[in-house]
Amino acid sequence: MSQPYSLIDATLFTQHAGAELYINLSAIVQNYHYLKQKVTPAQCGAVVKANAYGLGMIPVAQALAKTGCREFFVAHLDEGIALRSILGKEYLIYVLHGVPHGTESIYLEHHLIPILNDVHQLRNWVSLCKDHHNSYQAGIQFDTGMSRFGIGQDELFELQHIDWNIFQPALVMSHLACADTPNHPANQQQLEQFQALKQLVPNSRASLAASSGIFLGNNWHFDLIRAGIALYGGNPIPDQPNPMQNVISLQGKIIQTRYIPKGASIGYGATFTAPKDMRLALISIGYADGFFRAFSNKISAISPKFPTIPLALLGRVSMDSLCLDITDLPENGIQIGDKIEIIGNHYPIDILAQQADTIGYEILTSLGNRYHRIYT
Repeated sequence: MSQPYSLIDATLFTQHAGAELYINLSAIVQNYHYLKQKVTPAQCGAVVKANAYGLGMIPVAQALAKTGCREFFVAHLDEGIALRSILGKEYLIYVLHGVPHGTESIYLEHHLIPILNDVHQLRNWVSLCKDHHNSYQAGIQFDTGMSRFGIGQDELFELQHIDWNIFQPALVMSHLACADTPNHPANQQQLEQFQALKQLVPNSRASLAASSGIFLGNNWHFDLIRAGIALYGGNPIPDQPNPMQNVISLQGKIIQTRYIPKGASIGYGATFTAPKDMRLALISIGYADGFFRAFSNKISAISPKFPTIPLALLGRVSMDSLCLDITDLPENGIQIGDKIEIIGNHYPIDILAQQADTIGYEILTSLGNRYHRIYT
């Protein structure tokens, strides 16, 4: 692993950090191997878009490449360029958002594989191949019911004009809309539609399933799956036990403790009133760090010293701080500078997401830049 992301370097600065985000690369690797084994003989690719869901694209991709992952997905061209700077040409990098006008030469320079999402992009890429007398790699996405990216039903007739001898797609793909709801009829409908559409593109590899789609069964796996949130510890099968290893631990530091009397209110809007005399701890994390205001008065944290005692979040989350109830902790058991685990094994991202009426993806990708990231 490259030196800038080593644990030794990171710990030099932790004394100044208001909060520390521990990212367990070994857990990400374990999750990858679990998913890879589950989809064999299909290949397992890794989605590292959005800075690897907020956890650091470069160190995550390096760890996955070292363990054998050979195919990566990003959303934007700039993400692909950054990823190619640390991965050799033997690794395939797919860019999901296609080819912005005039960027074709950049894709070629950095050996990136665009996913073509409409017939206009497809025609331009075929013309590029003709002009250069070369069959450059690209993928094609079909819209099978999500009404988002991909060639739609109204464009299919134009595929008959594509010269497949000039251009042979590296991948044909689509995206499931309801994979996290296994019994939803859309899953079977999209599967059947994809099976038909991929026949329009001869001799190409196929990919339909992302994290949740993996657990729908072998019929959805095809040649390549695109593992995303599951790699980073999110539960790909909601309402069932999470089969993935937890990846992150967010620990905020206590910056102040204090007593308040019964009847005192806490925070903006006075949304919490103390029912008794209480002891409080202020933590250096707030909504400016991506810790949502929607968590106010809803979640709990724990002290690693007393992991069986939940510490309720009281009042509204502020821009730079939040307030926890430490009344039940021993009088001298906690002090300024101690760390409190906000996200981790006791309170994983999916639990917090449920309490805030959102999803784990949003929590991960919102984790702020002020957290000091420590890779283990």
